[in-house]
Amino acid sequence: MARRPQQEEKDNEFVDKLVHINRVAATVKGGRRFSFAALVVVGDQKGRVGFGHGKAREVPEAIRKATDQAKNKMIRVPLREGRTLHHDGKGRWGAGKIIMRSAPPGTGVIAGGPMRAVLETLGVQDVVAKSTGSSNAYNMVRATFEALKQQMSPRQVASKRGKKVSDIVSRRQSTAGEATPESAEA
Repeated sequence: MARRPQQEEKDNEFVDKLVHINRVAATVKGGRRFSFAALVVVGDQKGRVGFGHGKAREVPEAIRKATDQAKNKMIRVPLREGRTLHHDGKGRWGAGKIIMRSAPPGTGVIAGGPMRAVLETLGVQDVVAKSTGSSNAYNMVRATFEALKQQMSPRQVASKRGKKVSDIVSRRQSTAGEATPESAEA
């Protein structure tokens, strides 16, 4: 009962995915008392995503608690062209490590298990991701969120450095292919 297929349901503007459900037993005087722990990822598929952990005596109640927590802990992630990440990212939580790379159109979401759930609810359509180390669902989700928190759009980078967005974007295009006059002089 450790793994269950991912559930997906539309709720207003949010998409919920059940990533992991775990049966927990507490030994009491009369025997064992079972409860359930649920890990849920919630997103609007437009750049906002959150995760939550809920625990209760019944599965639906645990999922509801996790969903409520996920909606309260949402983060915003800038997406390039609304389909992929702006740049590569690495995340680590405990022994779980992940690497995410932006990808060209048509690539799809190449990611495993809990990472896939986070990226799909986020709204990413093209990304390549790899996980190493621990495959624990909780650590994978948290490592993915650590990597997503590091994502910055060209606008954010430009404001941080005190430059124009066009300077940042033109540099990206010059490294991708055609050289600009500035890079030819250097």
